[in-house]
Amino acid sequence: MDSMPETAIPADVRRFLLATIPSVPHLEALLLLRDQPTAWMPKELAHRLYVDTMTASVLVQHLSAAGLLICEGEACRYAPNDPAVALTIDALASLYTRQTVAIAKLIHSVSDRRAQSFADAFLLPKDR
Repeated sequence: MDSMPETAIPADVRRFLLATIPSVPHLEALLLLRDQPTAWMPKELAHRLYVDTMTASVLVQHLSAAGLLICEGEACRYAPNDPAVALTIDALASLYTRQTVAIAKLIHSVSDRRAQSFADAFLLPKDR
């Protein structure tokens, strides 16, 4: 059943998601690269994730900047720069197969709050 409360997501996994994974496509890309640790080109990743190549390139850039991938040219592969993070990602991968909805809701709740904060910044004082 996919109705796991967010509090049942282990603290280390929850922190990793909140700090590092801004969207479900980022998570899907990370887990795909983890499961098949060969070098991937953005076009190949795009095909597997059902996104366009530009989106796949941005996902890879973000994950690389977070220290989760190593890229040589356009080819990137899974290679977290911290063994503790790799263990957290392993736990996340296992959990995600059983609790996809709970994890997606957690990711969306953060992105929704960020979008609302951004939108609120444009409100005039009388609108607040």
